[in-house]
Amino acid sequence: MLSIETADLSRTYKIKKTRKTPASTLVALDKVNLQIQQGELFGLLGPNGAGKTTLIKILTTLLGPTSGSAKVNGLDVVSQSRELREHINMVSGGETSGYGLLTVRENLWMFSQFYGIPSRLANARIMELLKIVGMADRANTKSSNLSTGLRQKMNIVRGFMTDPKVLFLDEPTLGLDVGAARDVRAFVREWVDSDPTRTLLLTTHYMVEAEEMCDRVAIINQGRVLACDTPKALKAGLRTDAIYTLQVDALEDEGFEALKDLPGIRTASRKALEDNIELELVLEEDSVLTRLIQFLADHGSTIRTLHKREATLEDVFVSLVGVSMKDVENSNADQDYQE
Repeated sequence: MLSIETADLSRTYKIKKTRKTPASTLVALDKVNLQIQQGELFGLLGPNGAGKTTLIKILTTLLGPTSGSAKVNGLDVVSQSRELREHINMVSGGETSGYGLLTVRENLWMFSQFYGIPSRLANARIMELLKIVGMADRANTKSSNLSTGLRQKMNIVRGFMTDPKVLFLDEPTLGLDVGAARDVRAFVREWVDSDPTRTLLLTTHYMVEAEEMCDRVAIINQGRVLACDTPKALKAGLRTDAIYTLQVDALEDEGFEALKDLPGIRTASRKALEDNIELELVLEEDSVLTRLIQFLADHGSTIRTLHKREATLEDVFVSLVGVSMKDVENSNADQDYQE
């Protein structure tokens, strides 16, 4: 049974004219087609500005599509939005919700009343969920006194409190420390696994999060779904390639551009470390390595470390887009449009 289905779903934004740029149209979603089964923990993986939040807003009836259609839990997001809202919930990472003067328990009880949950059931569910996320001892703490991580855990509880059929988590671990993020991921996975009728759509730009948690992942960039499969299957597509990480003492821009055109190199990215340059290379086969080493020597670059590794979702993204997710995010940050 399909829990979420989109057909050629598109959304465009009009960008106003400024002194420096003319008016234009930005395509946030471009004919997105997804089919998500009931019981799945499905991930949308992509850089900031890729269209993930726009898609979530459409699926949760907060934003209308420009064209195409979408159904959630069998209900159309436009024509049946009022009925649909009874079956879904959404939590966004980094959001500030609730009232600082109220305690954690009071804030969550207040939200439960917005959803019409009887007080006795709401109070029992609140304490049960707070215990699961390790916050039972903070039930009577004012939310203004919570750390960022604990406040986000409270938001997570708010999303799960209504026991929705379909839950949307938009970057739920954004800004959390490692321990808090690990707790949230474990809780999310357990929630989905405990009831086969539940479906969860997670957006993230953290590769490890998508790989650890999701049954299937759709890689999205510039509003388009580039690939969709299990993390294992996506990575398996690169197994015929040789993936290497090298640290070299130096490599100028001109030399790096020439390296990318070297026969046998599928993709190449680099980042500056404290005292050297790190190269991430996907080679057609191991034999290309000999040519690569000679190329670096000819350009006066000494290899400090070199190792071959298994494919990751980051490698899948680079193979699809041509650059790393960080490079795409840096490019998106220079644009006026924000999701």
